[in-house]
Amino acid sequence: VQLVESGGGLVRPGGSLRLSCAASGFTFSSYAMSWYRQAPGSERELVASISSAGGSTNYANSVKGRFTISRDNTKNTVYLQMNSLKPEDTAVYYCYAWIGRVSYWGKGTLVTVSS
Repeated sequence: VQLVESGGGLVRPGGSLRLSCAASGFTFSSYAMSWYRQAPGSERELVASISSAGGSTNYANSVKGRFTISRDNTKNTVYLQMNSLKPEDTAVYYCYAWIGRVSYWGKGTLVTVSS
């Protein structure tokens, strides 16, 4: 199993970014996927999750209405569209999958929101 995030970077408050997570090594369309984040000095927290077929999503209260999780099962990729970014969204963002009772994490991509 391999999860590779991309799309992070430096953005001004109010700006947007789209993160991608390319998955391989498992039947992507059979598993729910999630995005987590970890800010400096803080615990890792769940940002958003999406069901295997993409029909069900859920979000942390802190990002509802600003972030959208989606997936393309033909490309084995999950996305996180982040709009109206705030400085408190600054964190390393991780892609996550629970497969066969095992947790798999990507290496993360850094998002910095600063003026």
